[in-house]
Amino acid sequence: MHARRALLYMPGDDWKKITKALTLGVDSICMDMEDGAAANRKAEARATIARALQELNFGASEKLARINGVGSGLEADDLSAVLPHRPDGIVLPKAETPEQVAWVSEKIEAAELKYGWPVNAIRLILVVESAKGLLNLRELAAHPRLDALIFGAEDFAASVGATRTPEALEVLYARSALVTAAAAYGLQAIDLVTVDFRSPELAHRDALFGAQLGYTGKQVIHPSQVGPVQDAFTPDAEAIAYAKRVVETFEMHQARGAGAYDLDGKMIDLPLLKSAQNLLERARAAGKA
Repeated sequence: MHARRALLYMPGDDWKKITKALTLGVDSICMDMEDGAAANRKAEARATIARALQELNFGASEKLARINGVGSGLEADDLSAVLPHRPDGIVLPKAETPEQVAWVSEKIEAAELKYGWPVNAIRLILVVESAKGLLNLRELAAHPRLDALIFGAEDFAASVGATRTPEALEVLYARSALVTAAAAYGLQAIDLVTVDFRSPELAHRDALFGAQLGYTGKQVIHPSQVGPVQDAFTPDAEAIAYAKRVVETFEMHQARGAGAYDLDGKMIDLPLLKSAQNLLERARAAGKA
């Protein structure tokens, strides 16, 4: 599974911005046919993304394409344009029902079979951004093609009539529900957008809180947000060293037949071992351990 600390959206019809994204060292580049492309520029977005998938070297960056929602009338043409050029994944916005997910997955599988690619080679990522989508999280998260769930805070707030604030308390329940569903099904959880792209510090603060909640990455909408977000989701050297000590000492105490034990004034037991293992997994994904 690709590490997705920062998932950067780029307008699908803007060749210059897509090529700029390749220079940023970002984990995932999501070329957008939905909100990032004006209603009268959808065809240009499809053609530009298809060209990018054919001609550009994305290096270590994951290459994703966000289609328009199922039921928009645009989704079939979006998939027909990009699937022949084998993106790493498709991002489905406004995911609300398992039937929508199944429809997109079937289209992807048809392309995989047509071109002789392994089934499930192209992954599927859902954006959950409505009250209905939140209530159906269990069914949505169970699909085998999924790699990740994305929380769409702005649309979710609008769907329930909430007023968005910088503190984001009005979406905390939904934000926590999504990260719980992702953990239950072994998926990555990608956190909300920090809309104020002129403040990298705010993006960093939001990302740190998202990481505390259990998110593994965050959506970004501007190059200035990439570094601060990646930093927030990358454990530092001190945290990595401590986590390694926890794992090593836990194994040692287990071999002696001991249960919980003291390490630097903290009682270490199985849940804390799991936390340490999770941190080391994030560090390895970021190339730090």
